Amino acid sequence: MSTLVLHTWWMTGRRLKVLVKQPAFVVILLVQPAIWLFLFGNLFRRVVELPGFGAANYLDYIVPGVVVMTAVSSNMWAGMGVLEEIERGTLNRLLTTPVSRSAIMNAAVVEQAISTAVQVLAIMLLGLLAGADYPGGPAGLTVLLASALLLGTVFSALSNTIGMLVRQRETIIGINTLLLLPLTFLSSAFMSEALMPSWMRTIAAANPVNWALEASRAAMSADPDWAVVASRCGWLALLAAAMVFLSTRTFRAYQKSV
Repeated sequence: MSTLVLHTWWMTGRRLKVLVKQPAFVVILLVQPAIWLFLFGNLFRRVVELPGFGAANYLDYIVPGVVVMTAVSSNMWAGMGVLEEIERGTLNRLLTTPVSRSAIMNAAVVEQAISTAVQVLAIMLLGLLAGADYPGGPAGLTVLLASALLLGTVFSALSNTIGMLVRQRETIIGINTLLLLPLTFLSSAFMSEALMPSWMRTIAAANPVNWALEASRAAMSADPDWAVVASRCGWLALLAAAMVFLSTRTFRAYQKSV
């Protein structure tokens, strides 16, 4: 096992121990997606009656939407953890140890991925209990999970980068508020692309949130389109790798400033 992987493993374990010591936060992680699933599921359930919507059951349609929205919203706050470690002096103390510098940032992303995976599995189970049908079977659900994790990695790495650069909670809160709803509603999370205005469809085509949705729904259908799955997941993987690289470079810049 390489030094980077080993150090990332231990640093991730350290962060997870802190997480499980906050039971209220863990409960919120699981309850919030359930609220979204049943709130949006009941509020918009009759939109399937619109001509051209393309889905017979809104619950089936919305499960990927809630999964993706959860992945985005949860990971956008990752930079807060970085800020907290800077303010407490924990990050500076870690810099005096032999731990790999890349592992420090990678562990933050991995911790967020594990939290996201738990939330996604909870949403899948709740959807099943509520009557959702998953025609794509285990393969489709696996793609849904993978898409959510890739998308979460994009936004957790971006949030970490912002945290390292601005070092202000207000800025992270403002950026999160600015991006979350536009990115969600400029996608097919809750409404079929066929019913969107043309300008919204154009934006959705370049929206990574919509890439995750397209990949998930293509895999979860009764007749999966694996070409769409491969292309959209490929784009997400490239973007995630670029954002992780950027967050690592930003951390090195911080290291030189202290």
